[in-house]
Amino acid sequence: MVKIIIIGSGNVAQHLIFAFEQAKKEGGTIELIQAFTRKRETLVHLLDFDRIATEFSDLVEADLYIVAVSDDAISEVVSQLPFKNRLVVHTSGSVPLTALNEENRKGVFYPLQTFTKNKLVDFSSIPICLESENATDFQLLDKVAKSISNSVFAINTEQRKALHVAAVFVNNFTNHLYQIGNEICDENHVPFDILKPLIAETANKIMMLSPIDAQTGPAKRNDKATIDAHEQFISNENQLTIYKILTQSIQENGKKL
Repeated sequence: MVKIIIIGSGNVAQHLIFAFEQAKKEGGTIELIQAFTRKRETLVHLLDFDRIATEFSDLVEADLYIVAVSDDAISEVVSQLPFKNRLVVHTSGSVPLTALNEENRKGVFYPLQTFTKNKLVDFSSIPICLESENATDFQLLDKVAKSISNSVFAINTEQRKALHVAAVFVNNFTNHLYQIGNEICDENHVPFDILKPLIAETANKIMMLSPIDAQTGPAKRNDKATIDAHEQFISNENQLTIYKILTQSIQENGKKL
């Protein structure tokens, strides 16, 4: 039985706790024996009281410690761990392996997904990106990852950095564009729900086509009349700037073909 401790109580930590608890109920060989949080009440809905530690000195011995905290808190947290030569990993997409100190063996356990409080996700389809300093630790991480996911990858720090930047474009920036679309609808008394089938179809298409083949719209067609009409319609300067930048980017991309 592989024993795990999760350090943290935010969105990633809570989703991992739920996933490991579910895997154990289904007869898995991975056991979450403890979680650490400064405020016990943040985790009592997921774990029994006696499995929640609020002091680093209360951490018990485990095979793996997963530090699931904000990026800027990782170094501070790992510096307070009261043990040495154990396997400690973080869950960040952008923080290098070297952010973990030399007191313990280092690794990365990065689930590439957007996590929202109180919204369950199917961990079996979430890619988990792994990195470690040696093969033995990687085998352990691989076993742990595969206990909750069917999609596990060996990804080094530079590759993970590239993935994280790409994820910002396809997730965070895309969601911001949804927000802009919602604002335009609200300002013109149009229900945003009308756009949801279009959003779903756009996302579904790239499951079968490459993004460049799935691209449509006035910029792709170089429909100058429609583009000019859109630019005249958009009164918000920030929205207009974004529209022009994205239009130019699509058109420049088309010239490379």
